[in-house]
Amino acid sequence: MIGLREIEAARERIAGIALRTPLVRLRLEGVANEVFLKLENLQPIGSFKIRGASSFMGAASPADLAKGVWTASAGNMAQGVAWNAQRLGIACTVVVPETAPRAKLDAIARLGGRIVPIPVLEWFDVFETRRHGGIEGLFVHAFSDPLVMAGNGTIGLEVLEDLPDCDAIVIPWGGGGLACGIAAAVRARAPRVRIFAAEVETAAPLSASLRAGTPTPVDYRASFVDGIGAPRVYPEMFELVAKLLDGALVSSLSEIAAAVRLIAERTHTIAEGAGAAALAATMAGRAGPGRVVCIVSGGNIDGHKVAKILEGEVP
Repeated sequence: MIGLREIEAARERIAGIALRTPLVRLRLEGVANEVFLKLENLQPIGSFKIRGASSFMGAASPADLAKGVWTASAGNMAQGVAWNAQRLGIACTVVVPETAPRAKLDAIARLGGRIVPIPVLEWFDVFETRRHGGIEGLFVHAFSDPLVMAGNGTIGLEVLEDLPDCDAIVIPWGGGGLACGIAAAVRARAPRVRIFAAEVETAAPLSASLRAGTPTPVDYRASFVDGIGAPRVYPEMFELVAKLLDGALVSSLSEIAAAVRLIAERTHTIAEGAGAAALAATMAGRAGPGRVVCIVSGGNIDGHKVAKILEGEVP
């Protein structure tokens, strides 16, 4: 498990690359909590992934980077890796699921990344094997890497500096690198704070695994909430959960769509489905009482999906 020293070192590596994003109060009628949003959708690539990618690649030697880098990602980590690769003048390849949204694919291409689409279940396997035939270069894991999690953990430091008396933090759960990174920082600085993962009903392996007490596979159904959700929790991440998190909160697609709409209306920014999952759970009262911080992890979503959500529909 990473500690404060590693997270502080990551903060130095990503200084001047990732933004210190604002923590804003969201005033909600009929909700007892004081709700705050950590707007990672305002990062240069539209998501928190720039932190982990910059931390990992900033620690790599020129020899490590000589053959370029590659990653497996549905779009956000891909952008973080491609953005840094472009900055460093090296090649970048991204293995994406065939269901990856067009907005994210277009962003990867703009940043110079070479895109390799593969079937979804085969894509999930890459996170475990860390290889894909014919691709060279340094592999940047989207979540299960100490340097990546340390970069993500800098969000936790910022939250506690801006709101030291927060009671709970709710964090979208995809592979677990964001939740475990933030939780590592918060557990070291403010162990009293409750920390929850936010999942979507169409793919919620963490909540199922916590109920079973062991990593448990679930049915996976693709949806507009493409930045989180998987058929399983990877064992090394489940080990961290027991030490770091207080539970997992599951929201429906309609609840998450409503949260996307509310963020747009109240903050005048766009959150993707994954980015609104924490707020959806909090609005439903699942995070408990007090001052709750919701991590808005990203804002990369296809325009036609946003349009449907703003009209009150679920894409």
